[in-house]
Amino acid sequence: MQPEAVGRTRSVIPDIPFIRGRGGGEQRATFFELYFDLVYVFAVTQISHHLLADLSWIGAVQAAFFLVAVYWAWNYTTWMANWFDPETVPVRLVLIYVMLASFLMAVAIPEGAVDLALLFAASYVALQIGRNAFVVWVTPPGAFNENFRQILAWSILSAPLWVVGGILSGEPRWLLWVAALGLDLAAPLARYWVPRAGATPMSQWEVEGSHFAERFQLFVIIALGESIVLAGVTASGAGLRGPVVVTLGFAFLTSTALWWLYFGQIGASVARRISRSAADESGQIGRDVYTYLHLPIIAGIVLTAVGVELVIVHPGGELHTAGALVTLGGPALYLLGLMACAARIGRRPSWPQVAAVVVLLAAVPLAAHLSGLLVLIVLTVGLIALVVVDQIRPQLADSTPHP
Repeated sequence: MQPEAVGRTRSVIPDIPFIRGRGGGEQRATFFELYFDLVYVFAVTQISHHLLADLSWIGAVQAAFFLVAVYWAWNYTTWMANWFDPETVPVRLVLIYVMLASFLMAVAIPEGAVDLALLFAASYVALQIGRNAFVVWVTPPGAFNENFRQILAWSILSAPLWVVGGILSGEPRWLLWVAALGLDLAAPLARYWVPRAGATPMSQWEVEGSHFAERFQLFVIIALGESIVLAGVTASGAGLRGPVVVTLGFAFLTSTALWWLYFGQIGASVARRISRSAADESGQIGRDVYTYLHLPIIAGIVLTAVGVELVIVHPGGELHTAGALVTLGGPALYLLGLMACAARIGRRPSWPQVAAVVVLLAAVPLAAHLSGLLVLIVLTVGLIALVVVDQIRPQLADSTPHP
């Protein structure tokens, strides 16, 4: 880790051979971490296909469930890899193990609600418990080890619900799975409280800000890249006639506008804030902004990709209610995620983005009866307008002071 800064809580990160940046200096994502992410490109694609195959409220809820579970597996591994060096053989082997389990999770997603539920659940449990157990095993007694003992305890607590849910079917399965995922989502908010030991102090969640921010920015790239791949594959299958080519062009511009809205200001602002924060605050920002508030950003990209695919298949046809919801609701959810991240680091709301969310949601009933291509064109123009406003408006200072 970086040398202890003035005013920071003393680092609890153990000085062992597997730890990153023992010589100091800014850390960056390794080539192995980029390779690791490839499994999650496939996972996001599987979730999109699952929603496309069942574009209903039930299908949307199931797709959201799978997306949160996949993101949670990736997110926990990213926290672990922020401390542990993937260039060391033991850590790399653990990450390969997590990759394999994640790959099996992704393979199971299309049938995860039916025939392959146990494979999905068992893979999720195996990667969460296995990764956390490794950290407990290799770290010496102390605050950091105790922190991961409590994280491991919460992973073990939810495991029976996942596995039994995978064995059962129908409503009992989903009741158990929702309870299991609820426990996993609540754990960081509860700071992994266990009897007698209590909750883990936020000072134990110290992260290397530049690397941590970069990893989550790369997950946004994963989701955007998947949307471009999905659009290209769909267009090739639909036949590259004139309307399809036009739709494909606007699909690309939509993805680019979403990229620009994130990386134009908010992505860099959050990265700077977490890099400048003291140990306890960096952990809080990492938990709030990246662990939780990036979920609507990723979900919004996935929904937008599904909507674009529907338009590519039938550019001149009506979107209908379900199609309009994903096509316009996806960007609205994405913008809400951006605004939530900005608010968490003290930035003032972007009123053009607030207005865009209201207009997008209000336009769903009308868009349901319009041609998909027309809706996509208007959406793309609107997103580009937001990009322009985002670039020319004054760079507003955070309303809360930096450390």
